[in-house]
Amino acid sequence: MDISYIINELGEERENYFNAVAPPIMQTSNFVFKKVDEMRHAFEDEYSTYLYSRGKNPTVDILAKKLAALDSAEDCLVFNSGAAAIFAAVLANVKAGDHIISVKNPYTWAKKMFTEILPRFSVETSFIDGTDIKNFAAAKKSNTTLIYVESPNSWDYALQDLKAVAAFAKQHNIITVCDNSYCTPIYQRPVELGIDLSLQSATKYISGHSDTIAGVLSGSAEMIARIFKSEYNNIGSGIQPFNAWLLLRGLRTLPLRLERITATTQKVILFLKEQTRVEEVIFPFDTSFPQNKLAKKQMNGACGLLTFILKDVTLLDIETFCESLQHIVMAVSWGGHESLIIPRCAGMPIKEFDPQNKEHRMLRLYVGLEEADYLTTDLQGGFDSIAK
Repeated sequence: MDISYIINELGEERENYFNAVAPPIMQTSNFVFKKVDEMRHAFEDEYSTYLYSRGKNPTVDILAKKLAALDSAEDCLVFNSGAAAIFAAVLANVKAGDHIISVKNPYTWAKKMFTEILPRFSVETSFIDGTDIKNFAAAKKSNTTLIYVESPNSWDYALQDLKAVAAFAKQHNIITVCDNSYCTPIYQRPVELGIDLSLQSATKYISGHSDTIAGVLSGSAEMIARIFKSEYNNIGSGIQPFNAWLLLRGLRTLPLRLERITATTQKVILFLKEQTRVEEVIFPFDTSFPQNKLAKKQMNGACGLLTFILKDVTLLDIETFCESLQHIVMAVSWGGHESLIIPRCAGMPIKEFDPQNKEHRMLRLYVGLEEADYLTTDLQGGFDSIAK
């Protein structure tokens, strides 16, 4: 399906809303029925009609059709956060006594679910280095029901061979879930590679404006319907119509924004590599990246998130560098119009900082929509502030 058609036309029936170019926000909590039998049908199968906006809503449906098509999936659900999408995807596919295989150091709230919440219900998780397919086989148990991957992750961008992971899982009747937030469906489509459920934080590139929180979960029609009728509705984690409309707005410019961000990122990487205080730049599409060949094989692009490691620095140097920046702001997340930076050391107690540990000297940079020179000049100011 052509991406221009998906973004601009799919799911939009303008004749149903006064031929308006942009679809309206159906800001309603519930829907009216004229016949008792119609209401009865809605109670019996809420997935196929409109009953209550906790479940189905016309504005959300337009967005869901587009996002599912971008993912090459049969259907999708849109949540009020990426964390909610992760929780529903996993909860729907495990039961007491099951075992999960997860890549090590997944997204914070995924890890919390695996280590604190699911153990309450006797669900065990093994964390592995997912860069080697052999580790999945080594970790598998007779009660393994789900594999959770994050490719690339959001700090060192470790990849998993998604096609190989999916093939292994299918051999053993294991459900696979992939967090695709780094790439978006424009640059990677896990479902096409055999993954059962692809999820992403739509807060990031899909929104593009840093004003909406949302998550997307895509997969087969059967799987999505099952999750809708249980975890999605029961937890009440669906997105609200206004936020869905904001995501529709952001989606219109997604390819253009990614193209701009990708081009600017390359210029910023070249600048960083020339800096004497930079020990390493980590970016999946850079030739120095250890999994570059796999990245090029399963990804169409790598967007604007990168990590660079400072050398010969103290904790004070890192803090000074970040606080000296005038235009690149310190904040979590990525994917919006503004460039962001976050030092790894901000997520640890001061007493644990070890200057010999290169992970502690990591700074994650998101390249936004600003001009490349604007960003490199700002970064230069940061380097000047810690010049020796």
